[in-house]
Amino acid sequence: MRRPLSGALWAFDRTHQNALDEGCLAGVDEAGVGPLAGPVVAAAVIFRGRAIRGLNDSKQLKAEIREKLFWNIIRGALVGIGVAAEDEIDRLNIYQASRLAMRKAVLALPHTPARVLVDGRIKIDLPLDQRAIVKGDTKSASIAAASIVAKVYRDAWMRHLDQLYPHYYFYKHKGYSTALHLKSLRRLGPCPVHRRSFAPVAALCGAAR
Repeated sequence: MRRPLSGALWAFDRTHQNALDEGCLAGVDEAGVGPLAGPVVAAAVIFRGRAIRGLNDSKQLKAEIREKLFWNIIRGALVGIGVAAEDEIDRLNIYQASRLAMRKAVLALPHTPARVLVDGRIKIDLPLDQRAIVKGDTKSASIAAASIVAKVYRDAWMRHLDQLYPHYYFYKHKGYSTALHLKSLRRLGPCPVHRRSFAPVAALCGAAR
């Protein structure tokens, strides 16, 4: 028997869960659409009845709160993570790469969900009941949790890349188009984890030919 969930985010998910005859509900979100470097990471989360307090859109949370919630989610829910690498982003485009990462995340879940709530307007290439939820990370508990998992996982990935390519300061900007990042790009040119299909990187690649 499922425990009752409280709060607006949980109520949203409960409405969708109650609409299902059987099976579970998963929330899906991604992190890393905008950066000039690094992968796009998606997460899929299925809650097992235990409410986790403090969930919100990952962008609205301080880093230390996100980290704490990340581990609470990992311990209290079923989680799948999917990654689309830089070469996949360049080959497919960022929208299709995001769909690919989301597909990988859902397939990585230990159970197949009966319904998937997807943040934004994306449809995942899977034969599942799906609902696209605009600003879903502010409406749904499972999407908010997925946004947190994806963000924390990707940030950790970028800190690792900073150790491999320290002169780009990935640990500071996580690959986003900051003044510091652009200065490093102009000085050093792109490194292997830069997205060469993105305009600021493509311009430098063209100049280097």
